[in-house]
Amino acid sequence: SDALNHFIFHLQVYQLLTDLKQQRKESGKTKQSSGQQNLNTIMYETLKYISKTPCRYQSPEIVKEFLVAMKDHKLTK
Repeated sequence: SDALNHFIFHLQVYQLLTDLKQQRKESGKTKQSSGQQNLNTIMYETLKYISKTPCRYQSPEIVKEFLVAMKDHKLTK
């Protein structure tokens, strides 16, 4: 369904941005170009938004378990 696809997209974006944030922290670079600063702002705002959704508490494994459990119920939109 569209809602499920939207949720999975949010989860993927959340995980990608979290990983990128961690990589940047570990690299320890302090000097940044204006483009990198803009990207940091976009990452921060996106993470802030997605953190307010249920995706923050999910993982691909949990979503997969849910989909497997619901498969036999033949639910419609």
